[in-house]
Amino acid sequence: MDHQWTPALEQWLREQAIDAGFNTAGIASADPAPDDLDAQRFADWIAQGRAGEMDYLKRRDDHGTLLRSTVQVAVPWARSVVVCALNYDTLAPLSTDPAPANTGWIARYAWSGQSGQPDSTNSTDLIPTDYHTQLLTRLRIIESAIQQRFDSEEVETRCYVDTGPLVERTAAARAGVGWIGKNTCVINQRLGSWLLLGVVITSIPVAEGVVFDIAPDRCGSCTRCIDACPTDALVAPHQMDASRCIAYLTIEKKGSIPEDLRAPIGRQVFGCDICQDVCPWNRRSSAGNSQTQRADDMLPRPELINPALDWLANMDAAEFKRWFKGSPIERTRRKRMQRNVAIAMGNTGDSHFLPQLESWATAEDPVLAEAAKWAIQQINHID
Repeated sequence: MDHQWTPALEQWLREQAIDAGFNTAGIASADPAPDDLDAQRFADWIAQGRAGEMDYLKRRDDHGTLLRSTVQVAVPWARSVVVCALNYDTLAPLSTDPAPANTGWIARYAWSGQSGQPDSTNSTDLIPTDYHTQLLTRLRIIESAIQQRFDSEEVETRCYVDTGPLVERTAAARAGVGWIGKNTCVINQRLGSWLLLGVVITSIPVAEGVVFDIAPDRCGSCTRCIDACPTDALVAPHQMDASRCIAYLTIEKKGSIPEDLRAPIGRQVFGCDICQDVCPWNRRSSAGNSQTQRADDMLPRPELINPALDWLANMDAAEFKRWFKGSPIERTRRKRMQRNVAIAMGNTGDSHFLPQLESWATAEDPVLAEAAKWAIQQINHID
């Protein structure tokens, strides 16, 4: 059997991906582009300090080459990348919709749950899930299908969800899954940008002369995402300073959040959806489409949509674990969530939160104490 990707095999791959629970898929060559512009852009982005404290993005090989510059740096046998996308949109409010002032916002992708035995301490009948695990399970099905279709003894494969030595969005664009929008998210004309990406690196080359369809950039003159970003993280079209992004600040950033960025964070306590909420392509996408409905391990947990700040603040360690173990929120841990909640409370200007903040202001955790003191000043209008 000829071990090469052809248009017919790409169509077969896409059908396999849909059967496995994805919404779409594509194939990109792992060989660097002749001009290697993607690698240079990534290197420049790292050099400008725009990765913040995300040191895993800065890892280099023994020769000093960034591991994520091209997939073949870390995986020399790689010849192609299969990119699969899952739409996680749901018919639920946006972060930009009106909401009670005493609530916070958790990024849409972190609402995920699946049916299970109700916990007596929870009002929901959904148990938390993490998209990393859910997508990896689906990718294993794709990987197995590839190995069966080709000679498994001659084909190497490796699956990744957010942990691979590559920039997934670049691979997705090269695979025709969508274009990279001005908000730096992958946008699919039919599905919008509410996409979770998983990849299977393979040793199967793309057949010589074969060029798969690439999605054209359809952002046009629109700048809604850039204009809406509260922290000015979108420094130019298609360029993000991640160190200013609310998702980075509330999830990845350890220690204190820079003071000048706290007020713009607003009520975001885990991640941020603003640049996607305002995107016209998401308004045109098929929210609640049949493929999304079948993702019964990625159902929204109602309690996490506009959650009450008091509820989040009053969670002890055991309750936090009950609600978020196995969820993406688990990664931010309770201390950082409390820091984020304190900032959100300060941004409400509501004196109702002062007792909780005053309690935190004397906490042993200096980061939480400092955030609480800042929040108290905001509510009391103290310069």
